[in-house]
Amino acid sequence: MSTRRKKHSAAFKAQVAIEAIKEAETLSELAKRFDVHPQMISNWKREFLARGAEIFSTKAPDEEVAKREKELYEKIGRLEVEVDFCRRASEQLGILKSSKK
Repeated sequence: MSTRRKKHSAAFKAQVAIEAIKEAETLSELAKRFDVHPQMISNWKREFLARGAEIFSTKAPDEEVAKREKELYEKIGRLEVEVDFCRRASEQLGILKSSKK
C-alpha cells in the first residue's frame, strides 16, 4: 500500500507560513489544523522569511511593461523629429525634391 505525496499550492504554503509567523498557535496546532507535518511548516516559514524581500525588490510586471512602453513612445517621437529634420535639410540642399506642391 503506497501513499502519494501531497502537493500544496504556493498560496497554501504562504498562508501556513504567515500563520506560523504570527505565532498565535504552536506548530503542532497548526500542523493539525492544516494537516501537514510541523517540520514542513518550519521549512515554509524559513523560506518565506528568507525570500520575502524578493517580493519588494522586483517591480510588478505591469509597471515594467508601462515603463518600457513609455520609453518606446519617447523613442518614436525622437525618431520622427529626426526624420522630419533630415527631410527638410535634404529638400533645402536639393537632394530630395519637395513633396509639397
